[in-house]
Amino acid sequence: MEVEIGIGKSGRRAYGFDDIAIVPSRRTRDPEDVDISWDIDAFHFELPLIASAMDGVVSPKTAIEMGRLGGLGCLNLEGLWTRYEDPEPLLEEISTLDTEKATRRMQEIYNEPMKDELVGVRIQEMRDAGITTCASLTPQRVEKYAKALLDAELDLLVIQGTVVSAEHVSKDESRQPLNLKKFIREYEIPVIVGGCASYSTALHLMRTGAVGILVGVGPGHACTSRGVLGIGVPQATAIADAAGARIRHLDETGVYVHVIADGGMRTGGDVAKAIACGADAVMIGSPLAGAYEAPGRGYHWGMATFHPTLPRGARVHSGKRGSLEEILVGPAHENDGTLNLFGALRTSMATTGYETLKEFQKAEVMVAPSLQTEGKALQRSQGVGMGR
Repeated sequence: MEVEIGIGKSGRRAYGFDDIAIVPSRRTRDPEDVDISWDIDAFHFELPLIASAMDGVVSPKTAIEMGRLGGLGCLNLEGLWTRYEDPEPLLEEISTLDTEKATRRMQEIYNEPMKDELVGVRIQEMRDAGITTCASLTPQRVEKYAKALLDAELDLLVIQGTVVSAEHVSKDESRQPLNLKKFIREYEIPVIVGGCASYSTALHLMRTGAVGILVGVGPGHACTSRGVLGIGVPQATAIADAAGARIRHLDETGVYVHVIADGGMRTGGDVAKAIACGADAVMIGSPLAGAYEAPGRGYHWGMATFHPTLPRGARVHSGKRGSLEEILVGPAHENDGTLNLFGALRTSMATTGYETLKEFQKAEVMVAPSLQTEGKALQRSQGVGMGR
């Protein structure tokens, strides 16, 4: 529905996770009968999860633990793990910085050049543990490191930026932007690409040959792109639009491209809503940064936090809420939905009667502006449960 913003300008109304609710169907199921596993390309995962490629969330060690628990950890190949032989002292320093000094000091830390040899070393560390390996690069660095990724036998590559398009236009002839379609066709490595937040961009990215697309521009808890740049689309609408593009692409080509909701999720209910809006899986960062094992030591920051000229992220305190296992699959010892995220997904699907993720994508969803407040006055006044 178009809304008139002013004379000569109108826009669509868009919705975030807090604006919608999943509607129970006419049947229910036992949670044990629900299948939340996810297959992409040749890889199978017990959890429909990619851990965000952020230094405060994924290290080679936590990627290995993520694989053990049934998910997929994505290592940021432009982060501290490829700039320093031992980044642990710097991760410790970042966790102790004063808020006023954090951004400037992080710019200095990340000014250290990438060490090419560490790219293969980090991938090999993960491969040696027998997990599916996944790592992230920005489009500008993909071609430079493509051979190193192939030599290291990386399983899945994520090409990621704040916004990634299938058609970058530049008047500077000396700059040759990454040709996504050509790269994906020539290199035998499955590629997930993003972010995007609209039907048309999602469809264009699907046509490059990517096996999955990341949907989300600015919803992350550590991201400030929406404030700095003024761009973004609330996640519920962005995911539903991308799912619509997936249907069209499937009709046109017979190829199914996975929609991965990237960011904006804090609770198990948010994860469930992302799937109900059409996502095949979720990419989350902030909730995992609260794990005892997380390399950020209770802090979380995005890939654009340390940009040398225009930072678009903040170092935020995520705290330490539980082990990685407790956050992902429980048991939960809090009542606010921030632990046992995928147990919550399983229970949500069981409660609404859906057996698989693909079935759950068809769940009825309604606009529900009072969802977070109706009957919750005491929780809000006391700062407990949904009132936190």
